[in-house]
Amino acid sequence: MTAIVFPGQGSQYLNMSMDFNDNFDVARKVFQEIEDSTQINIRKIIAENPSDNLNQTKYTQISIFSASMAIYKSLLNKVGNEIIKPNIFLGHSLGEYTALAAGNFLNIADASKLIKKRGDLMHSSIEPNVSGMAAIIGKNADFIDDLIKKNNLKLVIANDNSPMQVVVSGLIEDIISSEQFFSENGVKRYVKLNVSAAFHSDFMNDAQRELINVIDKINFKNSNLPIISNYDSKINSNIESIIYALKNQMANRVRWTDSIIKLEETDTTQIIEIGPGKVLSGLITRITKKFDIKSIDKIEDLKKFD
Repeated sequence: MTAIVFPGQGSQYLNMSMDFNDNFDVARKVFQEIEDSTQINIRKIIAENPSDNLNQTKYTQISIFSASMAIYKSLLNKVGNEIIKPNIFLGHSLGEYTALAAGNFLNIADASKLIKKRGDLMHSSIEPNVSGMAAIIGKNADFIDDLIKKNNLKLVIANDNSPMQVVVSGLIEDIISSEQFFSENGVKRYVKLNVSAAFHSDFMNDAQRELINVIDKINFKNSNLPIISNYDSKINSNIESIIYALKNQMANRVRWTDSIIKLEETDTTQIIEIGPGKVLSGLITRITKKFDIKSIDKIEDLKKFD
């Protein structure tokens, strides 16, 4: 059985998924539907990146979603659902929305409108460059949590990505001032991230409240395939539980390590990462060696299923 995983913000790159758009009618239809729903020329952003829009949160998220869904639909069209045999879906942050659309909890048009609003809110939720994020390489979340609490650091864990990678959020001044402290306490690398705000933290509370109002207006559907939610790392097929977790996702930790550990409890043998880049595949191999992992990023990757 197969788990389908979708990447989040940071995986974008120029021309991502355009080879699928050029070669598959189903990919073009996905892009057209999302562009019609959002009134954004997404393919122009991906192919030309005017004014560096591809790296602005309000455009990045909807662009990654579009690319991932176009690739996913192309894969199903080329290989067939009976060969892929998806039994569970999950995604990292933004990728959870893609997972909900791929798992048929949301239609593409509603998912597009929701992601557009999410990107707008996260982009404008707090004054730019007041807060930020940093990746900490070499220690696990429990170790970092303990350091933060014992030393009263004004940071929180935003993403528990793997036993060797944690991302923290906080004010820029605290992100900068904490670098030496972490370096002196066994961290291999401390990398300040190029993001506009402290995502997955209390700095997103106002934005999360606004997004909840939008989520409440969206028509979610029941599906026969579950997802693993970022918020609680639980396997969810109950629509109320899925919506509750989604409502709490933006201002809380992405529990990616726990989500993959939870996936180990299922009968899944294969993971397919679908979307730009191979970041999640790398993280998963640092968490477990249980799964056969494939990534579908470019059209030639479809040969993996020949």
